[in-house]
Amino acid sequence: MSVDSARRPRLSRDVIVLGVIAFFVMVGFGVVVPVLPVYVRSFGVGNAEVGAVVSAFALMRFVSSPFCGRLIDWAGERAILSIGIGIVALSSGLVGLAQNYPQLLILRGIGGIGSAMFTVSAMTLLIGSTSTAMRARSIGFYQGGFLIGGMTGPALGGLLATISLTAPFFFYAGTLAVAGIVGVLLLKPRTVAVTTDSGAAVSIPFRQVLRDRGFRAACIANFAQGWTSFGVRNSLVPVLIVEVLRGPSAWTGIAFAFSAVAQTVALAPAARFIDGVGRKPAIVGSFAVAAVTIAAVPFVTSFLALTALLCLYGVAAAFMGTAPAAAVGDAAGAAGGRPVAVFSMFSDFGAIIGPLVAGFLADTVSYPVAFAVGAVFFAGASAYALRMPGRTRTPVTT
Repeated sequence: MSVDSARRPRLSRDVIVLGVIAFFVMVGFGVVVPVLPVYVRSFGVGNAEVGAVVSAFALMRFVSSPFCGRLIDWAGERAILSIGIGIVALSSGLVGLAQNYPQLLILRGIGGIGSAMFTVSAMTLLIGSTSTAMRARSIGFYQGGFLIGGMTGPALGGLLATISLTAPFFFYAGTLAVAGIVGVLLLKPRTVAVTTDSGAAVSIPFRQVLRDRGFRAACIANFAQGWTSFGVRNSLVPVLIVEVLRGPSAWTGIAFAFSAVAQTVALAPAARFIDGVGRKPAIVGSFAVAAVTIAAVPFVTSFLALTALLCLYGVAAAFMGTAPAAAVGDAAGAAGGRPVAVFSMFSDFGAIIGPLVAGFLADTVSYPVAFAVGAVFFAGASAYALRMPGRTRTPVTT
């Protein structure tokens, strides 16, 4: 082994374990997503009730996130992560046994609470146990687990749905159980204080974190992500394909799959750029590219052009999903629980109201206007990130 190889920073064990956990969580989630609307409809309800089940999960995530930081301070990341996964696992298994729509709605809401506990504790552990020099690469590895699991899950979900509509929910509970066991056995009980590149421990008061321009830029970026990714991309692109391009619904899965592959391939170089060059240029550039890309989507006239735009969006998303989270870690230091919870809430809030507003605009005005609003939020996030301080540390050797 060469000297350079020996000195090259490596991912910590906790980061690798979190990547494995993310894979199992997202495989199960991907199995459930394509089946959930059909399963809800089997209770004899309409599309509004289907939307309510999806919103209940996001709403309870949003409501419970503020409490997650204090729970982490009390019990530690590993305990809250495992309990959160356990709640989602139990509620998902019970969804498969639900006897009526109200039971289903309540159980999905409870699952949202567990999801918030898992998300906040995992991200707190992730950014709190890595140095600034390796933070983006650690986050990228973690997101890679989600992306690979997300690409695997829907295919399994289609196969399980041929057995029964409830089978995917039991499978989801099983993958979550595996993820929870991995967390209990392999993660450290509690994150040690974050160290800077100089080796000094950092503990930053929450009030100071809120005043940090990098943290505020990250929160604005996460809101734009929640609004546009869920409210515009995920909600309107499938309808656009069917109603404007006159294509089959299967095209949506194909286009999204290519976009996910592009994002996965771009994760590693994006993370190296963010760690080596800085958070600010990554946020400014990627959100600007995403703004132009998403604004152009409703004007495409062919499936190939749409797929190409979504692949470009996927490359930008590799930066957009990593740089803001890394900026939160830089701003929060060892006091990561509450800042991460606030950061997560911005995305959840965008995901709750984004689909409603985007759908309303598409129905009452036009598709281009609905997409343009999402593009405005992306452009605003890019513009605000210009106020972030420039890079002050020495790039690491990669």
